Amino acid sequence: MNKSGKIVKVIILSIVGVCIVFGVLVGTMYLWNWLVPTLFNGPVINFWQTLGLLALSRILFGRWGGGCKHKHAAGPRKHYWKERWNNMNADEREKFKQKLKDKWCYKQEDTPVQNPGTAND
Repeated sequence: MNKSGKIVKVIILSIVGVCIVFGVLVGTMYLWNWLVPTLFNGPVINFWQTLGLLALSRILFGRWGGGCKHKHAAGPRKHYWKERWNNMNADEREKFKQKLKDKWCYKQEDTPVQNPGTAND
């Protein structure tokens, strides 16, 4: 991909990202203004107050997704799996790795891919 193609891709992804953030903010604002004043006699909020509310909730409650980036990513059974792995011999480990690769559709290309439009003489 040439440099101008990368620039266009970055611009398009930036526009899509801004639209997603704007959509989440407007959706949150309308949902708040639809439910909170009626149910709890709370205030009606505007766009900027919604942005502040979402920023505050991120500060108080942490990430909005993003995977397992915390210290205990392996979960409570980490020690069980570590002990089990250490008790396996080399053949059992390879068999276990292969089962995981098959389960999670892991594909490793050992041979180079040939273009279908080229002749193999």
